[in-house]
Amino acid sequence: MKRIKLLAFMLMLCSACLAQNQDDGKTWKFDLTSKEEGVRLNIDLYEETVEVPGMDIFGAMNGYIGGKVYGVWMVTSFVIKNEKTAVIRFSNDFGSETQECILTHTDDGNYTLELTGGVCVKKVVDKKLVKIKNKHLFEVKK
Repeated sequence: MKRIKLLAFMLMLCSACLAQNQDDGKTWKFDLTSKEEGVRLNIDLYEETVEVPGMDIFGAMNGYIGGKVYGVWMVTSFVIKNEKTAVIRFSNDFGSETQECILTHTDDGNYTLELTGGVCVKKVVDKKLVKIKNKHLFEVKK
């Protein structure tokens, strides 16, 4: 009888651990805008379902950065480190530059995007190309 109770307890404990590590399928799929910079982030790290504006020839991809930046930056590779952090590599629409970013899902449900390894993404200001900030806050619409 003790063995059955112990076995039942172990199974319940294992199922609880597995349930905590499962992703709900929404953490890495979203379409957000940084109000401060006017940068749009459309991502689906589960499947290639995102249509990149002006890049229909490539078909659906895992996402892009657009908005008030020079060109469109498409997801070329990514690694989901854990349930809160993903490392994403973007390439510009010409394929001449790449930008690695760390995307973090914050405790309040929002996201931060930190551009690492030197900022390549630029925007036009007074007819000049200027690098954007290296850290952006993306708020989830409520």
